[in-house]
Amino acid sequence: MTAPEAGRGIGNGERAAEITTTFVGLPRDSFRILHVSTGNVCRSPITERLTRHFVAQRLGVLGGGLIVESAGTWGHEGAPMEANAETVLADFGADAAGFVGRELLDEHVIRADLVLTATRDHRAQVISMGHSAGLRTFTLKEFTRLVKAIDPATLPPLDDGVVIRARALVRAAAALRGWLLAPTAEADEVYDPYGAPLTFFRSVGDEIHEALDPVVTALTGVPARA
Repeated sequence: MTAPEAGRGIGNGERAAEITTTFVGLPRDSFRILHVSTGNVCRSPITERLTRHFVAQRLGVLGGGLIVESAGTWGHEGAPMEANAETVLADFGADAAGFVGRELLDEHVIRADLVLTATRDHRAQVISMGHSAGLRTFTLKEFTRLVKAIDPATLPPLDDGVVIRARALVRAAAALRGWLLAPTAEADEVYDPYGAPLTFFRSVGDEIHEALDPVVTALTGVPARA
């Protein structure tokens, strides 16, 4: 985005009632994944919709209490995702319909069981909002690295429900965080394709796909189809 990664204030109490109303009727026994980038029109929409798509591919449906959404630290409230982002989703067979950009609010962080950010700056901004977010906030690539080190046999079986399995996965990843550091600072970043040509958007889409695949496999216990 043209706006800085570290930007304006993120809390917005005026919309708390609206958001709370939006979530009425969702299952109490749920697990909410929140993807965060800057404008919520490129990276986080791609990651949100690919997560939904890959989970549905493995389980046949996105359900069982798993909720996947996104927001931006400099979110373009009410904006559609970028056209190139829609094209990337179409490349993977994922659905871009109905997406609306959101600015990240305290309420989103409070309700999230797992926050996955595009960059370390986004992670720092989420954690700075408080709400005990530190143990459940990772960059996407950081979380992928940690998940790869977790023995799937130590996680609850999917028969116990995806929510229970997902919570155990986050706890296990948080416990490993201080032991498995990134080889370089850049290794945990997904760079912003805003304003770039489609070829760069597609490379970012491939990067996100590569990072999401082991995460979704760990969440569902089902590997991607060959």
